[in-house]
Amino acid sequence: MIIVTGGAGFIGSALVWRLNQLGRDDIIIVDQFAKDEKYKNLIPLKFMDVFDKDEFGIMINEGFLEKNKFDVLYHLGACSSTTQLDTGYLLRNNYEYTKFLCEKSVKKNIRFIYASSAATYGNGSNGYDDNEDTLESLRPLNGYGYSKYLFDVWAKKNGYLKEIAGLKYFNVYGPNEYHKEDMRSVVNKAFYQIKETGKARLFKSYSDKYGDGEQKRDFIYVKDAVDMTIFFADNPLLCGIYNVATGKANTFNSFIKPIFKALGIKENIEYFEMPEILQGKYQDFTQANIKKLLNAGYKKEITKISDAVTDYISGYLNTDNPYLH
Repeated sequence: MIIVTGGAGFIGSALVWRLNQLGRDDIIIVDQFAKDEKYKNLIPLKFMDVFDKDEFGIMINEGFLEKNKFDVLYHLGACSSTTQLDTGYLLRNNYEYTKFLCEKSVKKNIRFIYASSAATYGNGSNGYDDNEDTLESLRPLNGYGYSKYLFDVWAKKNGYLKEIAGLKYFNVYGPNEYHKEDMRSVVNKAFYQIKETGKARLFKSYSDKYGDGEQKRDFIYVKDAVDMTIFFADNPLLCGIYNVATGKANTFNSFIKPIFKALGIKENIEYFEMPEILQGKYQDFTQANIKKLLNAGYKKEITKISDAVTDYISGYLNTDNPYLH
């Protein structure tokens, strides 16, 4: 069987969707449910059972992993808000809980694949290479990135990176992210802005290096991200840190222009002031080095950004069924 934490969330539910396509429904979903509607991501999916995150921790301590046979634990659950200021909560939820699951999984010979983040790279001054030797040199810009960084370093110091796989997801976008509110992708926000007002809004640039909307990110479609994730379950000897990205940076302007084309609307972009809480903590440029992933044997073609955005808009957002189905 398979365990997916964060299985009702964005990447987690997309992963379950892909596993269903591959004929797997022997899946246990774990998540933290609150006053949101991410449960809707689960409606079209096939799985065995679903548990609350805290309840699942108790179940593990009471021998749940010993009583059942599990092949893989995909640990994708976390608080992913880059504006979360409660560091204590981030440490408990993102760091301590990940340590707990890692130790239990390795002890029971369960393949442990966890979500790290591109947020660990900070402003990119030390590059975007998924090299474990330089982990300690990274300087995250926010509490979320720091919580992910802490586990990466802990796993290295305690020898776990020789047994597990940590995936540094870059800017993932696609179906099933609607519940993420302010953490939704720019393309998701822009779609609804364009539908409502005829224009999209992007942050002004605060850097001399980039014009407005010309800041660059390594945007990756969620369908590609989950294919890369499953690759590590299919290849259990691959351990360590790996970037999950396209390896190509695109501007925010080029990211949202296909939305106008898909909707048949003239391009109209408005640039506005960045919230003060983000100033000085905003990544103007990210571009992953994915040579390590490719050298490990990943061969599936990565979807071009224009094709991916068009698929997202035409196949999901601009339909009566916005969920992966």
